[in-house]
Amino acid sequence: MKVLITGTGQGIGKGIAELFIAANHQVIGIDRQSSTIKHDNYQHYQLDIRQFKKLPDIADIEILINNAGTQNEDDIAVNLKALISITEKYAFQPKIKSILNIGSASAHTGAEFPEYCASKGGVVAYTKNAALRVAKYGATCNSLDPGGVITPLNECVINDANLWRQIMNETPLKRWATIEEIAEWAYFMTVHNKFCTGQSIIIDGGEAINNHFIWPGHNI
Repeated sequence: MKVLITGTGQGIGKGIAELFIAANHQVIGIDRQSSTIKHDNYQHYQLDIRQFKKLPDIADIEILINNAGTQNEDDIAVNLKALISITEKYAFQPKIKSILNIGSASAHTGAEFPEYCASKGGVVAYTKNAALRVAKYGATCNSLDPGGVITPLNECVINDANLWRQIMNETPLKRWATIEEIAEWAYFMTVHNKFCTGQSIIIDGGEAINNHFIWPGHNI
């Protein structure tokens, strides 16, 4: 299938692109960074997704994965407004099969920087709106909302023993997701899933259900 993925320069986006390429899909990546992916089935556009007028004209996208994002750096413009612009440009046409927005568990908990939470919360709402409108093509639209993921952008806490210990105390499974695990979820939600739509899937190792219940005789 013809797959468009944003934010393929590193981290989750790169991992998703590599999984789709390995499965013999035609992948088009957009990122403000250059790409280290070298494959006949991969085409890369280096540009900032906020520059809507510079987005390339690409016809007949079958799967759109909105992964590009930032944290504490013009979050609403990048994480929400640009995501909407890209979806409106590429997704609403007869060839579309699936839209997946990479959101954040913070959209549900509010436990992040203010604009980051607001931007990802907007993604949840827009996902539902897009799901309603893309359904006429028989297509699905969902958001995948990870908690902590082992990526280069998170090394500031991963490599801090004290902060990492505190984070693990909030995470029932006592680990973060790998890039490969998130990529597998993205592949399942866009290639295999044909009926789940308008939903936000939280992948956070149980962090959102950790309610710190304190009571005599209880240890939960």
